[in-house]
Amino acid sequence: MKRKRLLALVLAAAMVGSLATGCGSSGSDSTDSSDGSSSGSTGKVYYLNFKPEQADQWVELAQTYTDETGVQVDVQTAASGTYESQLKSEMAKDEAPTLFQVNGPVGLATWKDYCYDLSDSDVYKDVSSDDYVLKDGDQVLGIAYVIETYGLIYNKALLNDYFDADWSTVKSIDELNNFEALKTVAEEIQAHKDDLGVEGAFTSAGMDSSSDWRFKTHLANLPIYYEYKDKGITSTDAIEGTYLDNYKQVWDLYINNSTCEPSMISSKTGDDATSEFALGEAVFYQNGTWAYNDIKDNEVADEDLGMLPIYIGAEGEEDQGLCTGSENYWCVNKNASEEDIQATLDFMKWVVESDEGRDMLANEMGFVTPFTTFSDYLPSNPLVQANEEYNEAGKTPVSWNFTTMPSENWKNNVGSALLEYAQGTGDWSAVETAFVDGWATEYAAANE
Repeated sequence: MKRKRLLALVLAAAMVGSLATGCGSSGSDSTDSSDGSSSGSTGKVYYLNFKPEQADQWVELAQTYTDETGVQVDVQTAASGTYESQLKSEMAKDEAPTLFQVNGPVGLATWKDYCYDLSDSDVYKDVSSDDYVLKDGDQVLGIAYVIETYGLIYNKALLNDYFDADWSTVKSIDELNNFEALKTVAEEIQAHKDDLGVEGAFTSAGMDSSSDWRFKTHLANLPIYYEYKDKGITSTDAIEGTYLDNYKQVWDLYINNSTCEPSMISSKTGDDATSEFALGEAVFYQNGTWAYNDIKDNEVADEDLGMLPIYIGAEGEEDQGLCTGSENYWCVNKNASEEDIQATLDFMKWVVESDEGRDMLANEMGFVTPFTTFSDYLPSNPLVQANEEYNEAGKTPVSWNFTTMPSENWKNNVGSALLEYAQGTGDWSAVETAFVDGWATEYAAANE
C-alpha cells in the first residue's frame, strides 16, 4: 500500500505538471498591469525548463510573478533526457523560448549564436564569481542558477543496522571511505538483505531515459575526473580511458547488489529507483541534492538522509568529497523581440532578488545558488548539509567534468553499451570502445 500511495502521488504530480506546462508556447498576449516589470516592458517570457523534478515549482513561481506584475510567463518542462531535442524543436517555432538552458561549454558551443550578452544584466551583477558563468570573449552568454551535488544517497538508519549486525565487517561510517569498504558493505548487505528488511543494497539501475543519465553521465564523470586530474587538464579531444576498469567495478557493484537482477534494468525507471529508496527498500541510491523533494515525506526521515562520495578505487579517494558543480546555465534568446528580452531579464532579476523567488529556489526547490542575494537563504535540504560537512572536513569536491563530454550521442552510445553489458548481450570492450573511440569521433564531428 505504501508503494501504491507513493506512485499515486508521483502520477498525480506528473499530471499536474503536464497540464500546467502544456501552454508553454501558447504565444498569447501578455496582460498589462500598472505595476508592471521594472522596465515597464509589455513583453512576455517563455522559459524552457531543464529540470522536471522542479516543474511544478517553476509554474507556481511564474504564476506568482504574473499575478504581481501582469507580465505573462509561460513555463514548459522537457521530459528527462529530451531537453536538447526539445530545445531544437522549440527554437524553430515563431514563439521560441526567451529563456533556456545549456549544460556547460559544449552546450554553449551549440547555442552561442542564440545567446544574448548578459554582461550588463542585473543577474550577472548578482553572481558571486565568474566561476559560475559561461563566456565567449568578454560576452557573458550563460549564468549558472544552481550549484548541485551528487553522490551515493544513503539511509542512515539502515546503514546503522548494518554496522550493528554481528555479521558486518565495516562498523562505522568513518570506515566507509573507499571502494573496497563500499564493496564489502554492499555485498554483505545483499547477502543479508532479509535480515535488514531490504530488497537490495542499491536501488535499481534503470536504463530508460528517466534514469540512464545517472550512469552514462554522472557515474561516467568519475573516470573522466581522475584522468583530467592526473593530466592537469579540464577538457580533451581524446579521452584515454585510464580509469575505465574502475568504472567497470563500480558498475558491477551496482548491478549485482541491487533490488533487481541485471537483466531487468532496461525496464526500470527513475521513479522506480526513487520509490525503492524512499520506501526503505534499498540502502544506497546514486543521485543528487535535487532528489530530496522526491524522497521526503515518505519512509526515510530527513535525519536519516546522508550522502557518500562515489568511490571507484582511485588512489587517494579517501580524501574525495562529493561531486559538485552545475550543468544549469540560463541563457536569454537574443533573437526574441526587445520587449521579450527585457521582460525575461526582469523576470530573472525578480527570481534571484525577490523574497518570493529566493524562498522558492532555496526552500521549495532546495537549491544552493551562486548569487550573493542568497546569503541569508540556506536550504534545509539534508543532502545539501551533507555536502557542507564534507567541505568543512577539508575533503576535495569532485568537479563536474561531464559537461565536457563531446555530445549527447556519445552519452547514448555509452549508455547502450552499459545496458548490453549488464544484460549479458554485450561485453565490456564495447563500453571501452564507445567511451574512448566514440569520444574522439564525436569531438571531431562537433569541432569540424
